[in-house]
Amino acid sequence: MEDKVLILDFGSQYTQLIARRVRELNIYCEIFPFNKPSINFSLYKAVILSGSPHSVLNKNSPHIDLSDIKGKIPLLGVCYGAQYLANNYDGLVSHSKTREYGRANLKIVDSQSIFFDNISNESQIWMSHSDTIKKLPHNAKIIASSSDIENAAFQFNDENTFGIQFHPEVYHTTQGSEMLKNFLVGISKIKQNWTPDSFAEMMIEKLKKQIKNDNVILGLSGGVDSTVAAILLKKAIGKQLKCIFVNNGLLRKNEFALVLNQYKGLGLNVKGVDATSLFLKNLKGETDPEIKRKIIGNTFIDVFDEESKNFKNVKWLAQGTIYPDVIESISVNGPSVTIKSHHNVGGLPDFMKLKVVEPLKMLFKDEVRKVGKSLSIKSEILGRHPFPGPGLAIRILGEITIKKIKLLQEVDSIFINGLKEWDLYNSIWQAGAILLPVNSVGVMGDERTYEKCVVLRAVQSTDGMTADWVDLPYTFLQKISNEIINKVPGINRVVYDISSKPPATIEWE
Repeated sequence: MEDKVLILDFGSQYTQLIARRVRELNIYCEIFPFNKPSINFSLYKAVILSGSPHSVLNKNSPHIDLSDIKGKIPLLGVCYGAQYLANNYDGLVSHSKTREYGRANLKIVDSQSIFFDNISNESQIWMSHSDTIKKLPHNAKIIASSSDIENAAFQFNDENTFGIQFHPEVYHTTQGSEMLKNFLVGISKIKQNWTPDSFAEMMIEKLKKQIKNDNVILGLSGGVDSTVAAILLKKAIGKQLKCIFVNNGLLRKNEFALVLNQYKGLGLNVKGVDATSLFLKNLKGETDPEIKRKIIGNTFIDVFDEESKNFKNVKWLAQGTIYPDVIESISVNGPSVTIKSHHNVGGLPDFMKLKVVEPLKMLFKDEVRKVGKSLSIKSEILGRHPFPGPGLAIRILGEITIKKIKLLQEVDSIFINGLKEWDLYNSIWQAGAILLPVNSVGVMGDERTYEKCVVLRAVQSTDGMTADWVDLPYTFLQKISNEIINKVPGINRVVYDISSKPPATIEWE
């Protein structure tokens, strides 16, 4: 196994960005909440303490015992992590008179520090904190300041323990990745050998040992994640993998048949199951988005439980869970508040006697695509936009009905096909249409209409944790809007969503 880095999450909005930067250095890392019990720190070559929305001066702020880490494993505290190191080891942290937020310039004090090897003096950094370190612990020294902060970076004497009050992981810290490389490679001596090929080889061997002679049932969706998971499992256990593609009635137009046809060339043993009526029956009358997600997740489990009985010796349920799913579903006292539940995250009910295997759960979306490429999966499959597990259920705001589904499928089809025809599809992370639970007044010919409004959404992202809206050409939007209104009865208004994540999410529910 490659050298690993542990990131302890104190709840910062930037924690996932730290992981992104570390992975970009071809170094494997894992994020755990600061209060996760029984972490074996000896498995890691370096530890990073994240920032936090909390203040170290508050009685109920996140606290962790560092006795198994500090002085024994290279340790880097970022923002709150740095303040925690100072406050916990006889330094002095106090509230700033003004919030220290935004761009600043680094003033390197110790030019011999490996942490700042090849880093320019006056390099731009990014601050985001309301407390500041007034006095360092007696056995620590300043290695950098800024124009406003004396103790911008420090190191404990005779230890590879560092603290920085700025954020190296954000784009605005222009040499942040180089600083992280200096800490991880130069100081912690970690090898940069975590690649898509090495991950695939490691995971295939791990799956062989984990599953042995058991059979595995996997729910395919037609998307990148489940497809890459399926190919990894196929290479590990061959015919022991049994795949099911469930039509929940909430797929894109004609997608059930198209996806089944797509899998024929991949050598996967796939059974198509049309459970549309069951899903729609269970969703009838429900309007709450979180409950809709849970109904769909539970119905998936019911379908899989029933289908698994048709195969002998099935002991495992495989899922295409990826890291953002896991991160967004975790809620602990301090770190990231749960944003939404994911139907493919978490345990199974007691009645379903299957163990869960998730080959991709530590990968970001772009990493999944890179692994898929290393497995020689076709680019047209790897280039598919992400599509939510609950499907159109979370793009139809309010109650789900057959009429609404068919209406939105037509709108979505016009939009997605238009993006492909205009050669825009491959430059977009994710696109789709949303049906609003409102009617608007319109006029068609000489008649007044009172019909539905749809939203078009297209975003650009790397891993789905953050996203920016795409500035689509006006001429394209004009053409698509006209086509939707002219061809889809019941729609008289089309709008375009120009919200980024954060503060908005990619999906509307």
